[in-house]
Amino acid sequence: MDPCPFVRVIVESLALKPSSVNSGGGIHSSTTPCFCKININDFPSQTVILPLTSSSSDTTPEITTSAPGFHLDSSSIRRLSAKPLTLTISVYNSTMDRMCGFTSPKLLDRVTITITDLTSSVSQCRTFHKGWVHVGKNRNKVGDEADKGSTMIHLVVRSEPDPRFVFQFDGEPECSPVVFQIQENNIRQPVFSCKFSADRNYRLRSFPSDFTNNESRWKKSFTCIRERQGRERKGWMIMVHDLSGSPVAAASMVTPFVPSHGSDRVSRSNPGAWLILRPNGATVSSWKPWGRLEAWRERGPVDGLGYKFELVTEINIGIPIAEATLSVKKGGQFCIDYQVMKDSGLGSRLPGKGFVMGSSVEGEGKVSKPIVQVGAHHVTCMADAALFIALSAAIDLSMDACQLFSHKLRKELCHDEDKDSSYS
Repeated sequence: MDPCPFVRVIVESLALKPSSVNSGGGIHSSTTPCFCKININDFPSQTVILPLTSSSSDTTPEITTSAPGFHLDSSSIRRLSAKPLTLTISVYNSTMDRMCGFTSPKLLDRVTITITDLTSSVSQCRTFHKGWVHVGKNRNKVGDEADKGSTMIHLVVRSEPDPRFVFQFDGEPECSPVVFQIQENNIRQPVFSCKFSADRNYRLRSFPSDFTNNESRWKKSFTCIRERQGRERKGWMIMVHDLSGSPVAAASMVTPFVPSHGSDRVSRSNPGAWLILRPNGATVSSWKPWGRLEAWRERGPVDGLGYKFELVTEINIGIPIAEATLSVKKGGQFCIDYQVMKDSGLGSRLPGKGFVMGSSVEGEGKVSKPIVQVGAHHVTCMADAALFIALSAAIDLSMDACQLFSHKLRKELCHDEDKDSSYS
C-alpha cells in the first residue's frame, strides 16, 4: 500500500513589528489590529491575524501565529514545477471583520517570496525564507536607514514532504459501497468493503460487556427521549471489512439524532453522536472505542452542519481534536490537522504533527462518494486506515441525520417498516 506524494507549503512564525516613529509604515500603536492574506498562484487565499511584537530585527518574535498551509498533490506539483511559485502576503491595518462591513481595510504592503524546485520537496524539507521583511515605504531601503522606525513582518516559509494515502467510496456510504485506494496515475485498487444497516431497535447491548460497562459516558439515556414514529434517527451503523471479509472498523450511532423541542432540527445542545470502533484484540466479537463524533444543525445566517470529534483514550476520556461547521448547501471538507488543532488550542496533548485526515462531504441532497486522505505517518497497517474510513462515513451520514425532520429521508436510510412511506 504505497502513499501518494504530497507537499505541504507552510507559512509560520508570523508577527508584525509596528513602526516606532512616523515613518510611513502605517502602524504606530501596539494595539493596532492587523491581519494578512496569503496567496499562492490559483490556490484559495488564507487569512491570518497578525500578532504585534516589539522584538528586535535580529531575534525571533516571542508571540507568533501560523497559516493552515497549502497542500499540493502530485498533479499540482507537476503542474507548478515548470516555473517558480510566488507566495504573496498582503498586510492590512484593520480587523478582519471590517472586510464584511462598509469600511475597507487599509492595505499596508505586499510581501512576495519565491518558491522554487517543488519536485525536490517531495523527498526533503526546504526553507525558502526565514526572518524579517520590511513593510511599507521602507521596504526598498537597507541597513540602519530601513531599521529606524520601520514596520517589519517576521515569517518563515518552508515546505515538507506530506505523503498521504488516498481512498474513495465507490458509492454513498448508506449504499454499502466498496472503498478503493487511489494511487498515482489514478490506479484504483479495492481495499475495503462497507456494510450499512439501520436498525430502529438497536441498543448498546449489541456490544459485548467490556464495552457496555462504559456506555453511560458515551450515550445519553434513551429513556429521556420520547420515541415517536419519524421523530428520531437512531441505530445507524456502518461496518468496514478488509478484503478477507473480516471487520476492521465500525461507526455506530450511539446517541439518536432528535429534533429540539418545538423545532424540526437537531440542536447543538442535544447533538446526535457516533462512536468509531476498532476490534479489541484478535477476536472480532469484541470492540473498543477509538473516537467519538457529535453532529448537529447550526442556526444562523449560514445553514451549517456543526461537528466535534474527539479521540477516546484507554480510560475513556475524550480529547477534542476537531470542531468546525460545514455548509449544508455546498458541503465542504472535514479535516483533522495537528498544526491547526494546536494553533486553535485543540489537541495540544497529542503527539504527532502535520496533516492527519481529510474527507470530502457533499451538500444535502447531493450524491456523495467521499474522497478520504490520510497522512502516511498515521497509518501503520490497513486497520489504521479503516478507522478513518469509518469516521468519513459517519460525518457523511451525519449530513443526512441532521436533515430537517420536516423532510423525508431516502429509502436506504429508513428502517424496514418505514421504507414505503418515509421518502419521496
